[in-house]
Amino acid sequence: KVLDASTLSFGTRVRWFAICFVAGVVCSILGTALLWLPKGIKLFAVFYTLGNISALASTCFLMGPVKQLKAMFDPKRLIATIVMLLFLVLTLCAVFWWNKRGLAVLFCILQFLAMTWYSLSYIPFAR
Repeated sequence: KVLDASTLSFGTRVRWFAICFVAGVVCSILGTALLWLPKGIKLFAVFYTLGNISALASTCFLMGPVKQLKAMFDPKRLIATIVMLLFLVLTLCAVFWWNKRGLAVLFCILQFLAMTWYSLSYIPFAR
């Protein structure tokens, strides 16, 4: 029952959804601002990726983590989920292991597009 969203009141779930979502947006904006600092690419990649993860995690408060994972890996959005998660990981690999600034920026752009595709997969007929 702990992993079920119904253990929290509706107001609490909406409040935590909003907190996580806003935190995600703030992290993404902060990451973008940090990009312009000398050697800010690592901070950019980390904050931008954390922002997307936080925004993604925010929906766990609305539907619960188990239901969220089942929905993410449903056959109709499996490819979108895998692509999104792949670009989250590749962004961090580009800055921490490969030290490729241009590749990190490219992966962040692809991360944004993958998150958009993933989000649209929840809207009927939007895919």
